[in-house]
Amino acid sequence: MSTEIKVPTLGESVTEATVAKWFKNVGDAVRADEPLVELETDKVTVEVNAPSAGTLTDIVAATGATVEVGALLGVLGAAGAAAASKPAAAPAPAPAAAPAPAAAPAAAAVMPSAKKIAADAGVDTSAIAGTGKDGRVTKGDVLAAASAPAAAPAPAKPAAPSGPRAKADREDRVKMTRLRKTIAGRLKEAQNTAAMLTTFNEVDMGALFDLRNQYKDQFEKRHGVKLGFMSFFVKACISALKDWPAVNAEIDGDDLVYKKYYDIGVAVGTPQGLVVPVLRDADLLSFAGVEQGIANLGKKARDGKLSMEDLTGGTFTISNGGVYGSLMSTPILNTPQSGILGMHKVQQRPMVMPDGKIEARPMMYLALSYDHRIIDGREAVSFLVRVKECIEDPQRILLEM
Repeated sequence: MSTEIKVPTLGESVTEATVAKWFKNVGDAVRADEPLVELETDKVTVEVNAPSAGTLTDIVAATGATVEVGALLGVLGAAGAAAASKPAAAPAPAPAAAPAPAAAPAAAAVMPSAKKIAADAGVDTSAIAGTGKDGRVTKGDVLAAASAPAAAPAPAKPAAPSGPRAKADREDRVKMTRLRKTIAGRLKEAQNTAAMLTTFNEVDMGALFDLRNQYKDQFEKRHGVKLGFMSFFVKACISALKDWPAVNAEIDGDDLVYKKYYDIGVAVGTPQGLVVPVLRDADLLSFAGVEQGIANLGKKARDGKLSMEDLTGGTFTISNGGVYGSLMSTPILNTPQSGILGMHKVQQRPMVMPDGKIEARPMMYLALSYDHRIIDGREAVSFLVRVKECIEDPQRILLEM
């Protein structure tokens, strides 16, 4: 008895994926629940496990293929079953002397999920240059065409390779992953959609260093997790978000949506690209809960184990370029969020103290990028000042002052 291996449900709004790699070859024995194939979606990678023990008798969707939810990936037979023998491909008929162009291939090049969206939106798919495999029109292509201004031309097809290159033997050419293409698209979307500005400030980390050094050993012994700086910044941002709710809001059509919950995204760099897992209801967590939550999300990100739930629904994002040595940067919004805080490298700098003396102090530049359509300059600057106050005087966080 054979069992079909199909593409599982991939998460909200995700209808297709790319076959990243097969862990087994045709004819290999497979244990129950053993990973068979890895799928790459716009946001995460998903492993499809064997529903039972047996032998992989057929691979229908090869590596690199674009597949939709429910599509057949392969066939699992009983233990020891022979691999499926595929009929030889029939020879192609000789081409006619002057073939007339047919409309059918263009229709066949539209993904099923894209057809329905195109019909609902009244979009002519024949005018769309597909970006999917073999030039197929995808759901994303249709959504992009539907949201484009009426006078705008159809989305341009991705630039074709430039052809032979003089030093090609000294270059490596690697196809962009689905995640990398999604990152590129979302960053460009943020630039095209939001009226994005960045405001800067600097924070003296001395008090936080002293507090951490005083309690870090006791904290780790009691809670089983290290006391870092991120829990203080998460708590400081939540305090500032409560004071300036526009920074925790988003634009939805003609409405402004003010959120009374605080799901904080924490940007994490992985070998595959930047991802932003979300720490849910961070305002309800203790410092230890924040540190443990961030540690768990970071490990899942590095191991490629993040779920769709981990990556959706954040209200505000914190990005720490300082771990890579960045002294100052302007972070790009994580749409549809309206604000993102950029942390940077701590560096000793000479500072003039209130008594007029000059001291070397551990200073960090902070950057808040924000959507000026919803957040005014006064709100953005005041938000960042509030974060600065909480970090320079951490007792404010505990006393909610």
